[in-house]
Amino acid sequence: MFNDFKPVLKILLRFILIYVGLVLAYQLYLNQFQNAGLDPFSAWVMRQTVAVQNFIGYPSQMIPGKPEQETTWFYVSGRYVSRMVEGCNVVSVAILFLAFIFAFYEGAKTFLYALAGLVFLHVINVLRITGLNVLLVETPQYSKLGHDYLFPAIIYGSVVILWLIWIQYFALKKEEK
Repeated sequence: MFNDFKPVLKILLRFILIYVGLVLAYQLYLNQFQNAGLDPFSAWVMRQTVAVQNFIGYPSQMIPGKPEQETTWFYVSGRYVSRMVEGCNVVSVAILFLAFIFAFYEGAKTFLYALAGLVFLHVINVLRITGLNVLLVETPQYSKLGHDYLFPAIIYGSVVILWLIWIQYFALKKEEK
């Protein structure tokens, strides 16, 4: 009976080990920047977001907060509209994505798909933050709806779509008869 569940248990164990390993590695990274302002990766995401906002006609700047706050503010179209914190940088979502993809390991194509997926998630995340800031400038009355529901749905929906593509076209290929 145990043999029937062995493949599922292997996938589940692989997922858990990869997820915990990546979370611990990321926490070690974050610990280096505790009380030092926004971590470098989050600041890099923010700089790209500011560049996109400037490009589409929403003049933007990064205004650092106090180092112990570990945040930086978006100053968009002449006012403070939001702030960037570590949780906005998509890393925690990317860790979940990677753990799932590598749980269904399929050789070298796993690494290629993971890399392409990470790039896709990064681009979606920068556009998501840009969209949220534009929403906050143009229609601030929808800020809670946008921040709490719409924009998280975009990033998590993107991960689910990537997972479905991985399973459908790479991990569980249909056998030809």
